[in-house]
Amino acid sequence: MSKLAVVYLSTQGSTRMMAEAIAEGAREKHIEVRVDNFYEWDPKDAATYDGIAVGSSTFYYKMLEPISKFLDQLIAEGVEGKIGAAFGSYGWSGEAPIMIAERMRESGMKVIDPVLRVQYVPNEKDLKECLRLGKDIAINIKKMTKKT
Repeated sequence: MSKLAVVYLSTQGSTRMMAEAIAEGAREKHIEVRVDNFYEWDPKDAATYDGIAVGSSTFYYKMLEPISKFLDQLIAEGVEGKIGAAFGSYGWSGEAPIMIAERMRESGMKVIDPVLRVQYVPNEKDLKECLRLGKDIAINIKKMTKKT
């Protein structure tokens, strides 16, 4: 079965809510999903998944430093050709998900658009977008794994 890793770092719980909705959407499309705070992940394990969604809150116009270091380690493991997605919450500026997506693209991952950014706490509409992103990731993982 195809697998999706959902890795996040959430300072206030909003990015975690997004991660869980993304995971739910992928599961609805029959993809095996592991969703966990990045502290629970080893980048080597995450790199073995067919798809990787990474989420971070934005702090001072950047992704959180632990997520940046996690991405460095993940990319060093070799993620070229895998499906990627970026998401996160923010209070003012919201750059973190865009920065995550850029790093994923630079590493050779196929990033699913749109990059999801939610201001403050996700509402019902935002969570539906997260659910839809999870389904889109699953569909793209299935297309990719059929080719190999």
